[in-house]
Amino acid sequence: MSQVTRRIVQELHDEPHLEGRRITVQFIKEQIEERELDPRIVADRHDLDVADVYRALTYYHDHPEEMRTVERQRRSAIEDHDHLTTDPDDVRG
Repeated sequence: MSQVTRRIVQELHDEPHLEGRRITVQFIKEQIEERELDPRIVADRHDLDVADVYRALTYYHDHPEEMRTVERQRRSAIEDHDHLTTDPDDVRG
């Protein structure tokens, strides 16, 4: 497990993420609050200090409007590009 404490920054993706990593605050929140994984498991799987996992969760809950905007932008991007994906059933057809 990494012993480097990371800050929350927005250098990539125009979305808050752990400094020096491509792991977003949103991803960490989803792993813990939606998939119900233990924060230590998430930290171990991604070579993070557990403090960074909690830091990301804190950031998520301290910035609700920003995170809602991120979620809206993500949903919009998915909808805008949905026509570019192929359903496996269409390929087998």
